[in-house]
Amino acid sequence: MLENQTFLRSKKKAIYITILVVLFVCLMLDYVPSLSSYVSWVTPPVALFLGLAFALMCGQAYPKFNKKISKYLLQYSVVGLGFGMNLHAALASGKEGMEFTIISVIGTLLIGWFIGRKCLKVDRNTSYLISSGTAICGGSAIAAVGPVLKAKDEEMSVALGTIFILNAIALFIFPFIGHVLNIGQYEFGTWAAIAIHDTSSVVGAGAAYGEEALQVATTIKLTRALWIIPLAFITSLIFKSKGKKMYVPWFILFFVLAMIFNTYVLDRSEIGMKLGAFINDFARKMLTITLFFIGASLSRDVLKTVGFKPLLQGVLLWIVISIATLLYIYWF
Repeated sequence: MLENQTFLRSKKKAIYITILVVLFVCLMLDYVPSLSSYVSWVTPPVALFLGLAFALMCGQAYPKFNKKISKYLLQYSVVGLGFGMNLHAALASGKEGMEFTIISVIGTLLIGWFIGRKCLKVDRNTSYLISSGTAICGGSAIAAVGPVLKAKDEEMSVALGTIFILNAIALFIFPFIGHVLNIGQYEFGTWAAIAIHDTSSVVGAGAAYGEEALQVATTIKLTRALWIIPLAFITSLIFKSKGKKMYVPWFILFFVLAMIFNTYVLDRSEIGMKLGAFINDFARKMLTITLFFIGASLSRDVLKTVGFKPLLQGVLLWIVISIATLLYIYWF
């Protein structure tokens, strides 16, 4: 019996490594002009799907490695995207979306409180964590607010699981809905940045939809992520939590520095522009790998942990915000 379990674990890890190696090799082959057309199937949604399929059929192979590598690789990839963006265009996009960002963050927290606490009677901490993750940037917001809230491990797990499930679904359905409704690049980027939870799926959905959508979605989402700091502070005042450490997303600062460097240094010469384009393209490929790691983290155990009411709160809140954002974009 023990030998069979050891064999199955070894087989599972071998499958995991094989998929990862195939993805990486295919992404690198994209740099070979004669072979790029054969590996065009490797996209962010495909990588996420492969990770999800592996986790649900085989379970988690390297859970600690998945969690750590996906966190840091996502941050490095986002910084790399900054080398392909112009600061002036980014500021214009961020400025136009700022007003609605403020309204949507506050509105999401209030609607989440009403759905979770008043309608579904979800416990206070879990409900607040789900609302925070939906309002700002998914797991990062939950990681920042959790310690301030003095949330228990199980409350954090339920909130993260809920957000993670919806985040994975969003990467598949948002580009599809965008094409069905014939949403413009800028409009889709704005919609994705506000209605999709985590930065990873926002960037993935934007990349799947188009170049402009990617730039708009990334800029607005990272601007939105800055709300983590005031949210954690306000949370400490509301729930009277003092002396708790707060997670600060420093990679956003490096993303901005990358944009500044690209705008004022790299864009000044042809060689610099090519270098910036290469870093940006490589960052997108690493983001695709990141989505495989994220998908491979969603095991059956995570699904069992979530429970019905917290998941229903997350779904209802997500639907309300998605529809409201889409209506705002169409009307204004």
